Amino acid sequence: MPSASALITNTGPLLGLYAAVGSLQPLRVLFPRVIVPFEVNLEMFAGGKTKFGVDLYRADSWLEKRGSPTRILPTVGTRADPGEAAVISLAITERIADVCLDDLDARRLARILGLRVTGSIGVLLAAKSEGEPIEIRRALDNMRRQGIWISDNLMRQALLAAGE
Repeated sequence: MPSASALITNTGPLLGLYAAVGSLQPLRVLFPRVIVPFEVNLEMFAGGKTKFGVDLYRADSWLEKRGSPTRILPTVGTRADPGEAAVISLAITERIADVCLDDLDARRLARILGLRVTGSIGVLLAAKSEGEPIEIRRALDNMRRQGIWISDNLMRQALLAAGE
């Protein structure tokens, strides 16, 4: 993954990285600015049934957490959930090329609209290649234990890419 100045992220990758390695350090290594749209911020603080990641997210004050609702572009609004639509719309509006999305349909939409897309596994692999001490197999196993679905095929591809 080439170096970039900023990345806009959705909820799934944040939770994925917290599950994988217990922090967002892999994002911090790769991107000087990580922007969290207002809608994603709300999802993170809502925390789901188990409140997983809420305390970690609250402590990550280095993230650029937006405090106002994102203006959702009409071409995006009906084709993605609120968090994904906010990520894609904000990237286009602010001319930020890099987004972090795990949902396949949202990733396709972002690519069609000309954005560079990565996800939680791509971030882990890129951070490992930058020298971060990440064991990809352990990270992916941790994600699965937290209930994050990773297909066997994606697991094999990631392990192969990591040389594990």
